[in-house]
Amino acid sequence: MASPGQFAFPEELRKRIIFTLLILVVYRVGVHVPVPGIDGAQVVQFFQQQSAGIFGLFNTFTGGALERFSVFALGIMPYISASIIFQLLQAAVPALEALKKEGEHGRKKINQYTRYATVALAVVQGYALANWLSSENFDGRPLVNMPSFGPFMSFHLVTIVTLTAGTCFIMWLGEQINERGIGNGSSMIIFSGIAASIPGGAIRLLRLVSSNEMNGMIALLVVAFMVIVIAGIVFIEAGQRRIPIHYSQRAPTQTGMGQQLTSHLPLKLNFSNVIPPIFASSLLMFPATMAQFVNTPWMESLKQAMNMSSPIYLSLEVVLIVFFSFFYTEIVFNPDEVADNLKKYGGFVPGIRAGRSTSEYIKRVLDRLTVGGAIYLCVIVVLPTLLISKLNLPFYFGGTSLLILVGVAMDTSQQISSHMLTARYEGLMKGVKIRGRRVQY
Repeated sequence: MASPGQFAFPEELRKRIIFTLLILVVYRVGVHVPVPGIDGAQVVQFFQQQSAGIFGLFNTFTGGALERFSVFALGIMPYISASIIFQLLQAAVPALEALKKEGEHGRKKINQYTRYATVALAVVQGYALANWLSSENFDGRPLVNMPSFGPFMSFHLVTIVTLTAGTCFIMWLGEQINERGIGNGSSMIIFSGIAASIPGGAIRLLRLVSSNEMNGMIALLVVAFMVIVIAGIVFIEAGQRRIPIHYSQRAPTQTGMGQQLTSHLPLKLNFSNVIPPIFASSLLMFPATMAQFVNTPWMESLKQAMNMSSPIYLSLEVVLIVFFSFFYTEIVFNPDEVADNLKKYGGFVPGIRAGRSTSEYIKRVLDRLTVGGAIYLCVIVVLPTLLISKLNLPFYFGGTSLLILVGVAMDTSQQISSHMLTARYEGLMKGVKIRGRRVQY
């Protein structure tokens, strides 16, 4: 019988969780470090006026770093955008596709190119932000109170270097979580930013109700709707379509007949998880953000069209979510490889021939699940955004935020459970000697 100490919290898992929390604390501290040369109070008030649009979503993903214009104002989004670009290029550029097939070496090379692209995107976005802020004012006072730090140190240069360095540091923090922490690093950083905005949003909502600017019943309905959406997300994310798999064991048993083992191939109802909304939001943020900084007639039209509640923005978001749902599923899951492995180890789907027929059957099931998952993602992302924008809430907490929060929390919880299960089996097997069965002739 196992002793209670064997089922204690694993030391390795404890270290990983503590390390992840420390990394997130470092990230949250950096969110409050402002870029030099700005009027911090004016910038916060200025961005709070912009919170209803694309800046509200961007500010939520950065955990409030944008409205403070801190060194982490760009967040992890340039890295995610660069990752999207190179994942798309892998399907179109033969050289990148060849690198992908080289295994670990190719993966490291593609990651290196992704980092270079992240720096380039951060430089472009940093220049756009610096150029925009230097031309804006609030209540007749400029947002930038130090346009120059010397003959060769302009506000633009300092801002570009600072924001690019901040993005690179966040990228490094995410990689440290991947290697030594728990959960996906980029997702955990976005999760912490969204979670950090919940208390402030709840306080502002209570103030609206207490000042009679919002009906209390409407506030309760909003909270109830969020709870229902969270319950729906948990239900779908935990759902699986299990394809039965039979394995033929060739070794005869005592009865002289071969034994047949039964298992299943689990396919998630939403196979792509939170990746499509994050990718779609990242791509839509870039042109929408650029439209805020360039004062030309056609860019002004683009700015109006890219309003988060506009039909064009919502239509593009739906199209991108559907596209990335299929694209990401194609990248991470190969039905041909699964069918070949099943055939190699004597597995088969009842009623389906092994090999190509099994691959086509799995792909057909996966395509149907992907269609349902894409529809589910579109409803979860678009519907709350529409409702919340119509209610003019003072903070952005739409479907994308809820989906990321719940999805990352469930994924991290599964990883913790996996570590716990592994440690439990190791504890059970510790000190156990397996004796061979003595055969008498």
